[in-house]
Amino acid sequence: MNAPIRRLFGLVVLLMLALIFKTSWNTVFTAEALRDNPKNARDLLEQERIRRGRIRADDGTLLARSVKSGAETWRRSYTSAAKLFANPLGYAFVDPGRTGLEAAYNGELSGEDNGLRSILDELRGKRVVGDDLITTLDPAAQRLAESLLAGRPGAVVALDPSTGAVKVMAQYPSYDPQDAGDRKAFAALRRRSGAPLLDRATQGLYPPGSTFKVVTAIAALDSGRFTPQSRLSGKTGIPISGVPLDNDDGESYGSIDMDTALTHSVNTYWAQVAEQVGKPTLKRYMERLGFDRPVAVDLPRGERASSGVHTSSGAIRDPTSRYVDIGRVGIGQEKLLVTPLQMAMVASAVANGGVLMRPHMGAKIVDDDGRTVRTIEPEEIGRVMTRRTATEVREMMKHVVKEGTGTAAALEGIDVAGKTGTAQKDPSRNITQPWFIAFAPADHPRIAVAVTIENVKGGYGGTDAAPIAKRVMQELLK
Repeated sequence: MNAPIRRLFGLVVLLMLALIFKTSWNTVFTAEALRDNPKNARDLLEQERIRRGRIRADDGTLLARSVKSGAETWRRSYTSAAKLFANPLGYAFVDPGRTGLEAAYNGELSGEDNGLRSILDELRGKRVVGDDLITTLDPAAQRLAESLLAGRPGAVVALDPSTGAVKVMAQYPSYDPQDAGDRKAFAALRRRSGAPLLDRATQGLYPPGSTFKVVTAIAALDSGRFTPQSRLSGKTGIPISGVPLDNDDGESYGSIDMDTALTHSVNTYWAQVAEQVGKPTLKRYMERLGFDRPVAVDLPRGERASSGVHTSSGAIRDPTSRYVDIGRVGIGQEKLLVTPLQMAMVASAVANGGVLMRPHMGAKIVDDDGRTVRTIEPEEIGRVMTRRTATEVREMMKHVVKEGTGTAAALEGIDVAGKTGTAQKDPSRNITQPWFIAFAPADHPRIAVAVTIENVKGGYGGTDAAPIAKRVMQELLK
C-alpha cells in the first residue's frame, strides 16, 4: 500500500471514529439530557400521544392531569389548586416545554420509566399510560404560608428534618401553570414584574444575614475550636479584616460567651469566631451542609441555585480566596448569597441530630390501577456534625426564641429553636432582607422552616419573618 492510500485510509478511519463517537455521545452519553431538554419539541410531540400521569398533593388534592385534545393526543391541564404550587410543580407543554416536578419526574409521568409494564401493555395492544406522582406538599400549610407573605415577595420552606420531605414551598409572586400552555398568556407572564416564574425557594439568592451564624457555630463547635462557654469581646466597632464592624444599633457588650452571642446576635463576636475558625474549616462545614453546589432537591439542575460566596458576575467564589473577608462571611455578609431551601436544610441538620437528609417533594409513584410502584425513600446526604454539636447548637437556638431576638416565634407549650437574620440590602433607605430559620418541637423535631421576605423597609427577622414561621409550624404540628 503506497503512502497516499495509507493517508487516505487513515483519514477514513479517523472520520469513522469521529462519527461513532458523536453518534454515541448523542444517543448514549447525553441521551437523558437531550430527552429532558425543555426545548426538545420532538420528544414533547411524541409524548402528546401518551396520557400523562396525574400529580397530587399529600392529601390527594389533584394538581395536574391530562385531558383529550384530539383523537390520539392529550394536553396537560392544571386545577385551581395547582396555583398554590406553581413554581415547584412547573408545567409540561410542547411550547414552552417542561419545568419543575413535571420535568424531574417526566420518566414516570410519561410512562418512559415503566419498563416491563410498558412493553407488556404494547404487546397487549394497550396504549402507554404514565404513572401518577403523589407529592409530600401540604395544601393547607402552603395556602397559609402564601397568605402570610401578604403580597410581599419572598419564600417559605418547611420540611421534615428526619426524612427530608418538603411540606411547604411557597412564594410570592406566583402564577397559574395553565397560562404556560397559551402562547400569548405565557408571553405576558414572562413580562410581568416581580419575576413570578422564578422559584424563589430554590433559585432565589439572598444575603442570609445572621441566620448564617448557625453555620459558623456548627463549624466552631464541631471542629473543637470553641465551646458554648467560650468567651470573646462583644464590643461594637471591633476591626474585622482591618475595617470596624458594628453590632446592630451600635449595641456594645463586654466579654460574653457563645450562647449569649447567639441569643442576642452579636456581630462582632461571631466575626471573631469565623476568623479564628479559619477559612478552610468554615468552607468544609459549608460544603457538608450543601453550599457551593446546586441545592439538593428533586428538581431539574437548572432550577436549583448554588448557595455560597458569589463574585460580582454571579459565580461561586472559593471561601478560602484571599479576596474573601471570612469574618463577615461568618455573620452572613460579604457577598454570601443563599436560597431559602438551603437555610431550611441548615436548620434541619441541627434538628436531625447532625444528619442532613436530601429534601424531596416526591412521595411515591402510583400506577393507573392505584398500585404503588415506587416509594421515594428518605436519603441521607451525610453527617454534618456530631450529635453533641447538634445538641449544643439546638440549646443555643432555643434561647434565641425564649429570650433573644426570636421571641415572636414562640409556641405555647412547644419549645422552638430558631435564629433571626436581618440582612442590610440598602442601608441608605433602610431596606432589609428579614429571615428566620427554626425547628419544632425543639427536642423532638418534626418540622424545620426557613422564611425570608425581600426588600422590606425597616424590616427585621424577629418581627417580619419569625411570626410567619410560627404560624406555619403551628399548622404543620396540628
